[in-house]
Amino acid sequence: MRRTVILAVVAALGAGLLAGCAEDGEETAGSSGGNGGGKGRTTLTVGVFGAFGLKEAGLYDEYMKLNKHIEIKQTSIERNENYYPQLLTHLGTGSGLADIQAVEVNNIAEITATQADKLVDLGSTEGVSKDAFLPWKWAQATSRDGKTVGLGTDIGPQGICYRKDLFAEAGLPTDREAVGRLWAGDWGKYLAAGRQFKAEAPKGTAFADSASGIMAAVTGSSAKRFYDENGEVVYKTSPAVKEAWDIAAAFATEGLTGRLQQFTPAWDQGYANGTFATVSCPAWMLGYIQDKSGAAGKGKWDVAPAPKPSNWGGSFLVVPKAGGNTTEAAKLAAWLTAPEQQAKLFEKRGSFPSAKAAYSLPAVSGATHDYFGGAPIGEIFSRAAEGIPVTIVGPKDLVIAQNLADIGMLQVDQKGRSSEEGWKAAVKAIDNALDQ
Repeated sequence: MRRTVILAVVAALGAGLLAGCAEDGEETAGSSGGNGGGKGRTTLTVGVFGAFGLKEAGLYDEYMKLNKHIEIKQTSIERNENYYPQLLTHLGTGSGLADIQAVEVNNIAEITATQADKLVDLGSTEGVSKDAFLPWKWAQATSRDGKTVGLGTDIGPQGICYRKDLFAEAGLPTDREAVGRLWAGDWGKYLAAGRQFKAEAPKGTAFADSASGIMAAVTGSSAKRFYDENGEVVYKTSPAVKEAWDIAAAFATEGLTGRLQQFTPAWDQGYANGTFATVSCPAWMLGYIQDKSGAAGKGKWDVAPAPKPSNWGGSFLVVPKAGGNTTEAAKLAAWLTAPEQQAKLFEKRGSFPSAKAAYSLPAVSGATHDYFGGAPIGEIFSRAAEGIPVTIVGPKDLVIAQNLADIGMLQVDQKGRSSEEGWKAAVKAIDNALDQ
């Protein structure tokens, strides 16, 4: 399952920069501008982050079989925090770029706002249909002057994964439809369910894994969070952020969480030991939960819809104009993100399609997950995806979100600080990071 916070094998950006870091003897990135390997074929380089899944799902091999004149080489760097600054540097110099570069959703706003003139308008590429994609996903990579510089590969629609055994012991319903009704339409009802769980909770268990995870899920369900329509930072006065903060802080101060930090060994151990009953889970997280909960968790976990449609994660492909094969690269990017290929990526790697046209394909519409009690994950996450609002994504969304979570809410959840103290600590850190 691919995600930057979980698997951080990131795309290579420059030939001299990353010697020795390429995967499996692959070439380092850089536009070939001609034939590949003396075989009369054009080499296209693709820079990705994480175990992105395109190669692993066999999509490169399939494309090369269909296009005998094309050879595809994928490259990588170790971590995203090294990848993205270097991507900006190489876009600035117009050198050292792959023919296709991946961009994570938290970076796409900055890329679209500041680098659009250096990227191919993929919206006008043959075979690309705006109507095939979710409107909010298409909008994220479309500049103010109407250029669509990135094509979405996947998204992260969220559900609530829950332990049926722990719910039963606490006197809560276990059927996924009944569970969904507990909190339908209101994150405050999710908090109320947590209070109900705590009243009869099995010894040593908590309702949710972490307050920070809840805060992220709530903010992910709102259109305006950290920035407004004019690109101004507004998180301090945002009703959506206030709601998310207050609900998460209530979870923390009322003892409804396991006081864990996500993607840490302690969090992993919480899965293995069954110490929390719910977690906000994007589609890509199901494989992670299965891995960490192990064989003993099979059939105990299930998935219900989240209180409101929410998104966590997703990526894009862009084509730098500096490449020597922009026409062929754009064709490849269009093919890789077409509904049929996104359905294959979901089937083989769990990356949920950003192309809504994929949702009617059998690989998506009929998808179930045996580990989660046969949950109809295609149906659940498709409905969530279509309800996600067109969220305003700013250039420093990730900086703001990380500091709210790790500097602010983590202190409330783990160190017993008050909600007010945690908020002040987060604001101070964010102001420093944004030079305000």
